[in-house]
Amino acid sequence: MIDGLPTGNVALLIDADNASPASIDPVLTALADLGTVNIRRIYGNWSKPALKGWTEVALRFALEPQQQFDLTKGKNATDMKMTIDAMDLLAGGRVTGFGIMSSDSDFMPLVTRLRQDGLVVYGFGRSTTPEGFREACNRFIDVDTLETTKAAEVPRVATAAAAEKPGAVDQEVVKLLIDAYQNAKRDPQGFASLSEVGQRAANRSSFDTRNYGFARLSDLFEAVPGFVVDRRDGGAFVKRVR
Repeated sequence: MIDGLPTGNVALLIDADNASPASIDPVLTALADLGTVNIRRIYGNWSKPALKGWTEVALRFALEPQQQFDLTKGKNATDMKMTIDAMDLLAGGRVTGFGIMSSDSDFMPLVTRLRQDGLVVYGFGRSTTPEGFREACNRFIDVDTLETTKAAEVPRVATAAAAEKPGAVDQEVVKLLIDAYQNAKRDPQGFASLSEVGQRAANRSSFDTRNYGFARLSDLFEAVPGFVVDRRDGGAFVKRVR
């Protein structure tokens, strides 16, 4: 742990048949609780038209596609492949935490096994996810809630940014900063450590403040209406204001 921030090596395994691409942003942000998501694999039969929505997302977030054909009708070979890969990663001894993105209760035994070796497992699924899988995880996050919050929070802030500083900070960056701040630990006054917020944002593979024309993360936050930056002796802190 560096400066109080988690430095674990996290693996995110995604069951494309039972997960929505709209959730990937907040999922990566939440996993910053455990460290950096260095292993990002997504599993499915990519010949299926239903998985087309994942194609652009996989490229943008550096998800490694794992092809798994439907060998027998009615049997999900994807689950088996994900389980085998998770056990291989566990045996390698270099992964310190897992994210399992699925609403399938078949992953409950896998989660239980990973936790028996002392690893932390976050689950991400729909509100309909069976209780067994939910309870097996150290923390289960309802992606329906994540997506609803994201949709409700972003437009108002993004519009304000465009009105005050046209073109200064685009909507995707605003969404990124909001997600990172909302998932960070905050003091009683609502301030979060800028370092922690930055690490959560960095779980996006291409995030760098210089890509948006700012030398420092604090400068970027100051350019977005709805945020204030407080520089103290112990470092910089950020707060979202209404």
